[in-house]
Amino acid sequence: MKAGTLLASACLALAGCVPASGGQGGIAGGDRPAVVSLNPCADAILAEVADPGQVLAISHYSHDPRASSMPLAEARRFRATGGTVEEVMALQPDVVIAGTFLPPATRAAFERMGMKVETFAIEHSVAESLAQVRHVAALTGHPERGEALVARIERALVQAAPPPGSRAISTVMWQSGGIVPGRDALVSDLMQRTGFASHSAARGLRQADYLPLEEMLSDPPQLILTAGTPGDGEDRMLTHPALDALAGTRRARFDRGLLYCGGPTIVRAAGRLAQVRGEMGT
Repeated sequence: MKAGTLLASACLALAGCVPASGGQGGIAGGDRPAVVSLNPCADAILAEVADPGQVLAISHYSHDPRASSMPLAEARRFRATGGTVEEVMALQPDVVIAGTFLPPATRAAFERMGMKVETFAIEHSVAESLAQVRHVAALTGHPERGEALVARIERALVQAAPPPGSRAISTVMWQSGGIVPGRDALVSDLMQRTGFASHSAARGLRQADYLPLEEMLSDPPQLILTAGTPGDGEDRMLTHPALDALAGTRRARFDRGLLYCGGPTIVRAAGRLAQVRGEMGT
C-alpha cells in the first residue's frame, strides 16, 4: 500500500458515552473505564483527555511514521495493538473504541466478553471533530479535558483565520497518487477557514478523484499543496519538473499526517496552513 494512503485506509478500515461496567481491565482513577483504541484518529484524542493508565493500547497505525496523525514520541508512550480479538481480550478493557467499519462478528465477540464498543466515523468537518472530542472525553470520564481541547482547537482556528476582507487563495491539495479531497473532507473545511479556496472542487472534482499532471499544467491554481511522500517513485508527479514552468503558481509541502484526522491534529494543520498563507504574503 502506498505510504500516502495508509492512514486513509486505516481510518476507513477502522472507521454513547457511558462507561461500561463489564470489563475487567485495569481502571485508573477509581470508576473511570480502561480503554483500547483501534481507531487511529481517536488515539490522539485519548492521549490528551484520558489518564495514561486508562489507555491500555492504541492502534498500531499510530506507531507507524507513515500513518500516524500524532507525534511518534507521544504515540509510543502507549502500547500498540493490531486489533485482533485475541489481543484486545488479553488486555481486558472496559471500552473498545473503533471505526464504523468494525466487522460485526468482532464487535459481537467484544460485547460477549462484557466490553462496551464505541464506534466513530471519519470526521468531515471541524464541527464533527469537536463533537468527537467531547464524546471521547465524556467516555473516559474527563469531559472538562474535552472542553479544554475544544477551546484550544477553536483558538488555533481563530489565530489561523485570514485577515478580514482578504481574498481566498485558489489552491489544490494534491495528495499521494495525484488524488484531491472533496468538498466534504475535513481538510477542505480547514482550508476554507484559513483562507484557501479549493481549485479542484471548483472544477467539479470530488473526494479521491484523480487530478493528472496535464490538467494541473493546463489550468493551474495559485498554490499547490503537495501531501505525498518525498522520494516515493509513485509520487514523482507531485514534484515533476514541468511544474517549475508554472511561474504564477507557488508550491508548498503539507504533511500527509495532517490530512485525515481531527482533534488535536487540527491545531497543527491550521498552523501549517496559516504559515503557508503568510509565506505567500497574504
